[in-house]
Amino acid sequence: MSPRVAVVTGSNKGIGLAIVRAMCKQFQGDVYLTARDSGRGQEAVESLVSEGLKPMFHQLDINDLNSITTAAAYFKDKYGGVDVLVNNAGIAFKVADTTPFGTQAEVTLKTNYFANRDMLTHFLPIIKPGGRVVNVSSFVGLRALNQCSPALQERFRSEDLSVEELNGLMQRFIDEAKRGEHKQGGWPDTAYGVSKTGLTTLSMILARRLSKERPGDQILLNACCPGWVRTDMAGPKAPKSPDEGAETPVYLALLPLGASEPHGRFVSEKQVQTW
Repeated sequence: MSPRVAVVTGSNKGIGLAIVRAMCKQFQGDVYLTARDSGRGQEAVESLVSEGLKPMFHQLDINDLNSITTAAAYFKDKYGGVDVLVNNAGIAFKVADTTPFGTQAEVTLKTNYFANRDMLTHFLPIIKPGGRVVNVSSFVGLRALNQCSPALQERFRSEDLSVEELNGLMQRFIDEAKRGEHKQGGWPDTAYGVSKTGLTTLSMILARRLSKERPGDQILLNACCPGWVRTDMAGPKAPKSPDEGAETPVYLALLPLGASEPHGRFVSEKQVQTW
């Protein structure tokens, strides 16, 4: 039997670092802190080691397909796959940022949707039986969904939506945002929100696919909202600490073997939310 392993993306600071901290205390196996920048990643590892914890490190930039495939090959070779994957890496522009909206849409969706899609494309095949996959999304995505046109809402909520169609919808938002036509296209005025609508919807599609293609493997895949957390991204006024923000992602990462729910859900405060 290969040792068990958990991988957390974008985990050198903020919620990701807090998830690694909690997993080091609760997960029976190796826990990998990953980061784009190896120096910052190693510093984060050392900070946890100083707390008496034993995380491992692997470089992983989700915006670099070569970095994703290299990491996937490493975990398959060393561990025979991955037991827990937490896709935490994401970005957000500050409210006061004056970058044109079309550029914000393109940059935000590149990471929050398309790069996470690439992670899932390459890591889902190596998730071991009984594995857990957690995509860190946001309630802002649900709010954005409810602000979309009825036609868009119907597609996002449809059980026959494919990854290919979803990719097309995400690209359409970017294209229309760059032309300043996204509102006429039925989209809300939030690039971050739409990126998280996409990520949560992708989670639901992939969960349905897992149930169909690997029914005996009992893999559970969910999206979640960590809440409003004091991080570089969300600012100092947020009510939750990073460790509190980590609670729901870690709960989903550690769902007991044999559990069948939640799967393909959007979860907040450890509760399944209506999508």
